[in-house]
Amino acid sequence: MRKLTTLAKPVDMSTGFKDFFDTIGLTGGGLVTKGIAAVIAVIALRMLLQLSNDPKGALKKGSMAVGTLFVAVVLAMYGDTLFSTVTEAKG
Repeated sequence: MRKLTTLAKPVDMSTGFKDFFDTIGLTGGGLVTKGIAAVIAVIALRMLLQLSNDPKGALKKGSMAVGTLFVAVVLAMYGDTLFSTVTEAKG
């Protein structure tokens, strides 16, 4: 006789998106900041790929792209902490 193995326990998702975000470990605000960081990272990578042949212009545009990429990484890592005072303000 075969023994069945349970791969995942059942999760009650009757309250909708709140339960879903709790299972993946994100809040709605955290998901938004990750999405914004992803968009900024894509913009920064596109800026890096469109560098010109002019060395001075390429250095200027490249440094702006690296700075933009840095902002995207910081926002992805610490965005929920940075915006927690705005999203969880006590009124």
